[in-house]
Amino acid sequence: MRILGLTGGMGMGKSTVAAMLARAGLPVFDADATVRSLQAENGAALPAIARLVPSAVHNGHLDRAVLRQAVVTQPGVLRQLERIMHPMVWAARNRFLAHYRHIGTPWVVLDVPLLFEAGGNRLCDYVMVVSAPPWVQAARVAKRRNVPVAEARKLIARQMPDARKRLLADIVIETGVPFAQTQRQVRTLLRVLKA
Repeated sequence: MRILGLTGGMGMGKSTVAAMLARAGLPVFDADATVRSLQAENGAALPAIARLVPSAVHNGHLDRAVLRQAVVTQPGVLRQLERIMHPMVWAARNRFLAHYRHIGTPWVVLDVPLLFEAGGNRLCDYVMVVSAPPWVQAARVAKRRNVPVAEARKLIARQMPDARKRLLADIVIETGVPFAQTQRQVRTLLRVLKA
C-alpha cells in the first residue's frame, strides 16, 4: 500500500481536493474530522481538555470559544492541547492505515493540515500540497470565518508559509484557478497513481 499525503494552508481548497480523491475511490483519512469527533459531545479528548481548561467543558460539551480564548491568552495552552490531541489523532490514523493495508488497498490519502509540522510526511510516499494565490486564500478564510481580510491574513500568518510547503511537496495542485482546471489536475494525478 502506498500513501499520498494531502496538505495545505487554511482556505487553500484541501477539503475540495480530498473530496475529489474520495469520489475517485481512494480512502481518505481526514485529520480535521477526527479532531472534531474526539472533541464532540462526550468525545474521547474532553476529559483531558477539561483538566487543561476546566471552563471549556460543561456536561460533556466543549465550548470552543472558551478553549480558543485560552489558547490565545494563556502561553503554553496550545502546546499542551497539541500534546492531548496529536497522539489521539495519530492512533486513529494508524488504525486507518492498518485496516487498508490489511485489505490490500493500493493507495490511501492522509488529509492532514499540519502534515509537515507534525512530521507525518515521513509516512508518505508522495506529498501533495493544495495551493492558491495569497489574495484568494485570504478572501476564502475571511468569508468562511466571517472576519475582515486583515484578520484572515493574521490567521494565515500563524501557519507554515505556502511557499515553504510548495518547496517540500512532490505535487502541487492549484486551486486559485477555475474549478475545471483543478479537476483536470486531480484527474491527471489519479492517472499517474493508477499507473
